[in-house]
Amino acid sequence: MNIKEMPNIDGDCFRTIDSEQLFQRDTGNIKPKILLLYGSLRSRSFSRLASEEAARVLQALGAETKTYNPQGLPLPDDDSEQHPKVQELRELASWADGMVWCSPERHGAMTGIMKLQIDWIPLALAGVRPTQGKTLAVMQVSGGSQSFNAVNQMRILGRWMRMVTIPNQSSIPKAYLEFGDDDRMKPSSLYDRIVDVMEELVKFTVLLKGNKDYMVERYSEQKETMAEFRQRIDKRAG
Repeated sequence: MNIKEMPNIDGDCFRTIDSEQLFQRDTGNIKPKILLLYGSLRSRSFSRLASEEAARVLQALGAETKTYNPQGLPLPDDDSEQHPKVQELRELASWADGMVWCSPERHGAMTGIMKLQIDWIPLALAGVRPTQGKTLAVMQVSGGSQSFNAVNQMRILGRWMRMVTIPNQSSIPKAYLEFGDDDRMKPSSLYDRIVDVMEELVKFTVLLKGNKDYMVERYSEQKETMAEFRQRIDKRAG
């Protein structure tokens, strides 16, 4: 359809898909950077242990990983964003190309510790959106039978944070049975699923790396920017 037949669209801001830019794969040899968040402060936290297993798989797949420890992170609005733990979390969010969120399921939902970390990551930081266009994998551990409430909630939050949440996910029921005395996860189909999820995360992250800004470019934002530009030009002309 001719753009002239669509009067609601500003032709100066509307762009057709640039296939060359969309499929560019010049990612170099830089490792994808993955930040892992977990949602429990217990000394033997199964969400932490599961995230550690995920980190090992990611490293084996060629990714660079960092894990954030939520111990000491204050409540939102109860302390300044200048708090050292808040600054650490935000710097890691800006550093990462993708994330893994792993939460226990508590009362049929993700934990407050998990939500607390996400709440401290802003949609915009110094004019840059620290999570937009970055990849996300979600995982959960449960004390009882298998459930998907926590991962489903984290998917909603990932979408709200404008992240590319991969299709696969991991849910570990009766997590206390899946880890040995050495805190390593036992071989099982549940462990294999973590490998599958991390493999998919790395693939999506590499695919988007270097092309993230184009993938999340929006007509509405182009239109807003163009309006500001025209306003400046009009002022100069006057």
